[in-house]
Amino acid sequence: MEWKEKEWAKQIAEKIRKKEQIVALRSDGKIPYTTVNGRFDDWTDRIGWWTNGFYAGQMWLLYYVYKEDLFRKTAKNIEEKLDKNLMEYMAMDHDNGFKWLLTSAANYKLTGNEMSKNRALLAAANLAGRYNPKGHFIRAWNDSGNGDTAGWAIIDCMMNLPLLYWASKQTNDKRFTQIAKFHADMVSREYIREDGSSYHIMTFDPESGEKIKPLGGQGIDENSSWTRGQAWALYGFALSYNYTKEKRYLETAEKVAVYIQQELLKWEFVPVDFAQKKDVLWEDSSAAAIMAFGFLELEQWTKSKERKTTFHKTAISLLRTLEEKRCNLTEETDFIIENCSVAYHEKEHNVSLIYADYYFTEAILRLSDGIMKGVD
Repeated sequence: MEWKEKEWAKQIAEKIRKKEQIVALRSDGKIPYTTVNGRFDDWTDRIGWWTNGFYAGQMWLLYYVYKEDLFRKTAKNIEEKLDKNLMEYMAMDHDNGFKWLLTSAANYKLTGNEMSKNRALLAAANLAGRYNPKGHFIRAWNDSGNGDTAGWAIIDCMMNLPLLYWASKQTNDKRFTQIAKFHADMVSREYIREDGSSYHIMTFDPESGEKIKPLGGQGIDENSSWTRGQAWALYGFALSYNYTKEKRYLETAEKVAVYIQQELLKWEFVPVDFAQKKDVLWEDSSAAAIMAFGFLELEQWTKSKERKTTFHKTAISLLRTLEEKRCNLTEETDFIIENCSVAYHEKEHNVSLIYADYYFTEAILRLSDGIMKGVD
């Protein structure tokens, strides 16, 4: 029997919808990050955590497709809780995009809520304020005030640049896009190795802007290939091309994509780090989900018919493996995707993480023609 991709995606999307109708009610008031005994935990008291926008983002995706008020209310409640984060300077960082692009900017697109637009613009302005004009990078984490991390930048920030592109369009202020492009150019130059793999953390002298050295970060070491970092690079550069149509970002995204494809041939499941040994059975299904959508995004823009085909096939292969072997769509658990890992040197592995659910949902809805494409 011929496999029909769109029908498959629609069936999975409907299962996600039915599951989330139960989970959203059961998790009322929570900002989830992972699960304990199958139930979401709650990070409301750690309001500045980088993942705190993902569940709301997933709810907005479902609301866009199904127009169910439960999803809207759940997303709105989390967005309003994040106001506390907006008022805490030390809790604002390079991940403003993850938090307010998926919550406030999405709300504004779908409902026209001016307060949500204001929140997203405040977050964008804060993100732009982290730009170091000497090193042309957006600073990553805050520290206790001693400046230890003032020169640190990470590959993850490629996924936060769309908040700046969005702010430029909303305000007609080109500074936001200029900063995003300066950072993207720096990442392409300093992070992406010749083979298409990426460093996670790069350190710079915050005063002179001179590059100092890479750090291992969440991978095995500074010379390895942390898979979620590869996913951020793939998806992030594809998005920068989407917003700017600058050819160099498309070329970088394709370079990363080809590297990932070559590495995936060696693994049944996506490992935490492509450099890890075969007998280390730690996976990162979140990286698989992010990669899948990254390939779908890049498929739209690549000029090569052959690459369009191979990028699409890679995305489908990743998603089908997740759906068949790493996906729980029953109502008994709050999570959808299992066997994720935060970092190679983390104590716990093969756990659930909220952003895996978000990116899996995003990819499935894209394939079923239900997704809202961007938040412009």
